[in-house]
Amino acid sequence: MSYIFLDLAEEVLRQSAQPLTYQEVWEEAVRMKLDDKVMSSGKTPWHTLGSRLYVDVRDNDESIFVKVKDNPAKFYLKEKMKGLPKDYSNQLFEPERTVKKEKDNFEERDLHPLVSYFAYANPSFNRGRTIFTKTIYHEKSKKPGMSEWMHPDLVGFYLPLEDWNTSLIELNRISDKNELKLFSFEVKKSLTRSTYREYFFQAVSNSSWANEGYLVAGEIKEDDDLLSELERLSMSFGIGIVKFDLNDFDSSSILFPARIKPSLDWETMNKLCEQNPDFQKFIQDVKIDFESKRIHKSEYDRIVDNPEGYIKKIRNKSKSK
Repeated sequence: MSYIFLDLAEEVLRQSAQPLTYQEVWEEAVRMKLDDKVMSSGKTPWHTLGSRLYVDVRDNDESIFVKVKDNPAKFYLKEKMKGLPKDYSNQLFEPERTVKKEKDNFEERDLHPLVSYFAYANPSFNRGRTIFTKTIYHEKSKKPGMSEWMHPDLVGFYLPLEDWNTSLIELNRISDKNELKLFSFEVKKSLTRSTYREYFFQAVSNSSWANEGYLVAGEIKEDDDLLSELERLSMSFGIGIVKFDLNDFDSSSILFPARIKPSLDWETMNKLCEQNPDFQKFIQDVKIDFESKRIHKSEYDRIVDNPEGYIKKIRNKSKSK
């Protein structure tokens, strides 16, 4: 019988005195020289391990693992939970299996507030930077037939206004290179074998102007061939892939990071400004923020306070349609 990622997790957790994140499980597995036993050819086997654990806990009624809500989530063996303090037992994650079986009928645009939250709050994405986003409404564009695959769903920016000394910001403004970073997001409800190529190259086209471009999906099928192809495309074209977990949003992650482009495509940005008033307003607002050295948060998409509550809300909305 082949040795799989769940076997590796079980072996590590049997020797652990406390629950571990999936990254910690992988680090221990490497230390214990178990990583070669799974025969993984992927570039990020720890993400594969994490996905296997999340899915097993959520979907397998007979799983030997439990997930603890400990922000970040940690995993342990059910049989060893009795030996831990009661605090851990009180934080056990109970999977919502009934939610999984229901079809989500909400719109892609309903995911935009989650993108804003992820960009703003997820440390693996923002790396400590404060990133704000704004939805771009395609229907406002001029000549829509000629601008297909030109507009991203959301745009974002980072300015070091809260991180840098005021004098340094002013010096940076008049230098040849400033620290403004612009982001582009293409958002889809799901990626499957039949849709991934179209959606990926839509993201390539829509993000050519930005420093970082991402394809964000509310669901990506657990398919090794699909994930390998997404990884290949990401490495070839520099588009990052973000997977949301709508059953446990804290476990959402960057599957493959974007390649950072050092410069912006000003010609394309100029065309976007001519085509779409939302994009032009976004550029104007960022310029005003930079010159005033203050971010006017009300001009950008609102950051949801409770992503889990928001997900429940859009699911309930879709049921009532």
